[in-house]
Amino acid sequence: MTSNPQSIMASSRPLSTWDRINPARYIGELSETRFWMYLLLLPSALLIMGVVIYPTLYGFQLSFREMRLNRPDLGTDWVLLKHYQRMLSDQIFWISLRNTAVWVTAAVTIEFSVGLIAALALNRNLPGTKVLAVFILLPFFLPNVVAGHMWALMLDPRLGVINDLLVKVGLLGGYKAWFADPSTAMAAAIIVEAWHSFPFFTLLLLAGLKGIPTDLYKAADIDGAGSISQLRLITLPMLKTVIAAAVILRVIGLVNSPDLLLILTSGGPGRSTQVLSLYAFQTAYKDFNFGYAGALSVIMFILLMMFAWVYVRLSKVNQD
Repeated sequence: MTSNPQSIMASSRPLSTWDRINPARYIGELSETRFWMYLLLLPSALLIMGVVIYPTLYGFQLSFREMRLNRPDLGTDWVLLKHYQRMLSDQIFWISLRNTAVWVTAAVTIEFSVGLIAALALNRNLPGTKVLAVFILLPFFLPNVVAGHMWALMLDPRLGVINDLLVKVGLLGGYKAWFADPSTAMAAAIIVEAWHSFPFFTLLLLAGLKGIPTDLYKAADIDGAGSISQLRLITLPMLKTVIAAAVILRVIGLVNSPDLLLILTSGGPGRSTQVLSLYAFQTAYKDFNFGYAGALSVIMFILLMMFAWVYVRLSKVNQD
């Protein structure tokens, strides 16, 4: 078998100047190395650093500085642990911490319970479930501002339709200012939050239910297991990972988002609905004390990290 002289001459021909500087040649060679995958991840890494890592680090360093926009005479010097020491004697901080625990625990419990019931109902594929699903998901589509103002109007002591209904059926002797009474303000706000966000659990749990093999339920029926036993022994264990992810995400959202409470009560009356995120927001944008607000945000960040770690460990989802 003879070789083509022209092909031999072409392969032995020295590289031209363009061939040496051609970017496509270098990209082709680089794509064959192990550094190529890191190069592809570089744009995403830079974006994450710009919108996540840098603001987080800036918030941390802000908590160690004096930063009061209404007191420029104080400067922006480093104060180290001054803001954290102030928290130890700050009664509003401890009230906010307690209210945050009540707010998050009650809201997540109600939202998970109602969301699970709704997901189980929608998973039965009965006639009309598609229409029911639309009505169930409607509250979640409403912005917090719209939902907050809507419920504030419905619970208004003078014009509220809920007060009117409760008085007419005899459950109330007179119109009640739900958000002006310290004994009912937090409970009313939790109900509003649960109504607005329980579809979040419904969506995730329904998706998890669709992934459970029906053969498990058929085998349980043959063994004589009832609905409660199937829920306890099949449904909840199979949804453990979904439940853990949904609870962690919802806790993060409740701790970090003060908008609904800001609309309904602004932390009142008498600090009865003051939570950490609302306190940090008001400290930053009402008192213009961004240093102390940064310290409050760091405490929230640490508490959320600790909760997520403890919850994952206790739920044992990483052992499946």
